[in-house]
Amino acid sequence: MKLKLIILALFFVNLFSAQKFFWPKAALSDSAILDKSISSIASRISENYKKPKRLDSLERSFKFDILAGNYKKSIATIQQYREAFADKNSASTKFINYELYAMAKDIEKNEKIDFSKALDKAFDIKCATLPSKYSFRIADVFVENIGKKRDNFKKALGSLKSDSINAQSAVGLGLSYLDYKTSSGIQHRINQLLAQKEKEKYIVETFDFKTKKGGTVAVTVTRDKNNKQPLPAILTNNIYAGSYDGALGKRAVAYDYVGVVVNTRGKRTSPDEIEPFEHEAEDLYDVIDWISKQSWNNGKVGMIGGSYLGFSQWAATKKMHPALKTVIPQVAVGIGIDYPMTNNVFMSYMLQWISYVTTNNLTDEEGFRNYKKWDSVNTAWYKSGKSFRNLDVFEGKKNKIFQRWLDHPAYDKFWKSMVPYKKEFAKINIPVLTTTGFYDADQLGALYYFKEYYKYNKNPNHYMIIGPYDHGGAQSYATNVLRGYTVDQAARINISDLAFSWFDYVMKNGKKPELLKDKVNVQIMDTNEWKHFPSLEASHNSTLKLYLTKGSETVQLLSKEKPANNDFIKQVIDFKDRDTKDAYYKYGKKDSLNITNMVIYQTPVLDKDIIINGAFEAKLKAEINKKDMDVIISLIQIQPDNEAFYLSNYLGRASYTKNREKRHLLKPGKVETVSIDNPTFVGKKIAKGSRLIVLLGINKTPEYQVNYGTGKDVSEETIADAAEPLEIKWFTDSYIELPILQ
Repeated sequence: MKLKLIILALFFVNLFSAQKFFWPKAALSDSAILDKSISSIASRISENYKKPKRLDSLERSFKFDILAGNYKKSIATIQQYREAFADKNSASTKFINYELYAMAKDIEKNEKIDFSKALDKAFDIKCATLPSKYSFRIADVFVENIGKKRDNFKKALGSLKSDSINAQSAVGLGLSYLDYKTSSGIQHRINQLLAQKEKEKYIVETFDFKTKKGGTVAVTVTRDKNNKQPLPAILTNNIYAGSYDGALGKRAVAYDYVGVVVNTRGKRTSPDEIEPFEHEAEDLYDVIDWISKQSWNNGKVGMIGGSYLGFSQWAATKKMHPALKTVIPQVAVGIGIDYPMTNNVFMSYMLQWISYVTTNNLTDEEGFRNYKKWDSVNTAWYKSGKSFRNLDVFEGKKNKIFQRWLDHPAYDKFWKSMVPYKKEFAKINIPVLTTTGFYDADQLGALYYFKEYYKYNKNPNHYMIIGPYDHGGAQSYATNVLRGYTVDQAARINISDLAFSWFDYVMKNGKKPELLKDKVNVQIMDTNEWKHFPSLEASHNSTLKLYLTKGSETVQLLSKEKPANNDFIKQVIDFKDRDTKDAYYKYGKKDSLNITNMVIYQTPVLDKDIIINGAFEAKLKAEINKKDMDVIISLIQIQPDNEAFYLSNYLGRASYTKNREKRHLLKPGKVETVSIDNPTFVGKKIAKGSRLIVLLGINKTPEYQVNYGTGKDVSEETIADAAEPLEIKWFTDSYIELPILQ
């Protein structure tokens, strides 16, 4: 039955794609004919979305209804789209630009008034119905580049050469036309109306602040105009200076706090040099001290924010100020831990990010999102065989921040100076709430801080939330679908609401958030339940040890039994070869995994359900002909329906596995044990009928520096250092140990 439905759906897709519509050439020069023609075509296209259910279909449905003039229907479909989200409040401003445009067009049509007056009326109606804690987010929608939207539309229009247009081109033209028409038609006026409302509601002060060490940071304070009492302040330290700063301050006000946003040195109006990560520890102490002495503050300061903003909170705890009462580091960058290197392997992305935040005093959005450019930079460097030190040259110029970071391949004083180190964690005497996700790019950083806090602090008061979230979701709210996985209903929480409930708990004597039943709180995928543990170590109560044993020529085995004879699987990596075609393992009739530079190990089909909860560990017995290697391990589930699901991964430099602070080179020709203990944490029920796959191999991609194994600084190595290929013997008494919750 399922196959029949798929075939039927494909039939209708192909039928629609084959459609052609009349296109008058006069539409290219006459705006009235253009509008009428697109509206006519949109009416026919919208027939294909009569009963949309999927989010992408709902989106196209309401957009083509707007173009066709079906304004009320489009508004209802936008609301239907929002209803699909577990947290309706957080979705309340989704597509609000299209909604306001449709509302205004509907009012214009029915009340026979000018569009400008209709837009004002639509704005007032909509603002009156928005949840107060989310209304400030409207401003985030109206910062689009209208010129770019106009250019996109003109490009689509200019591609039409004949008197007909096929369905695919018609869809693209219609969407780009609506995009441009909506933003150009309402953005300027909506921003004026928002400014008026904000003037009525907020007191906003922006100024430069001099720190005791002579640095300058830009500070923005946002307060509720109607509040006269001192309140706790919520501080956010933000290197991504721009329009988002206003939203951060207004969010704090929405939850009945004062919002304070600091832009780091060199950002916004600061004349200083931009040096990411390096000054927060000293600057934030002075900012907190200043806040605590203001008449609008009651002497209590909390901090919040994700990624770099999460790192900043740990920086602020390096020297504790008595007014700092709590921090909520969300998806916190582990500087020197997971960025700009992962387990001591530098990533190419670091150059893209440095350019993003240092090109100007705000952010270089357009340059950062030019993914084709950055892919070509990384690929050109990789193909050239030049040292990683030269990556910035392929971007066009030497970058001193990039070069400075490369000077510190170990976790040394440079990185340690930015956040608490060892016994400094013992001095953190405030409650902490960490949020991260199984697929958060900075999960390793978040867990590093958590582990170190518990290791050195005698009275740890540190809670953690972790579940099926990515980098964005773990600092805002869950998506319905993540990496193809339909997220359990239990996991679909609003993390922003949770965070401010925590602030109320700590700084206003409120109730502790219900979800925080213990120190480690995990939403295990495919169980629809949260589990609560007193520590990371307690998050599993058993292990499954699987030996990496010999199998067939193409697929090796993951076995519970240790092999009687200690054999090995040989792998050869030729670093000189930069044109190797990707290799794939076909695990279904049509499905395959990329196994380039990997050895694949597989379990038999599981005869019962198991729950993996935690981070795997591995002991790799290996002999190589060089002094070092960068190891990759991926843990994958092949589900009973034969779909692959990535569970967890590891990338790290073998010479730093004993100690990230000091390199211990391997001895060529000697069997060594490489201990892996810092992969990503995952919680998931693995259903009976599944298979587990481990991909074990070596990094050789444009995304990371290439370790040629000479023992020299990897950033200095070139393809000339490759010499003979890397030969590895992976011995069969190697194993991976999975954390199991029974």
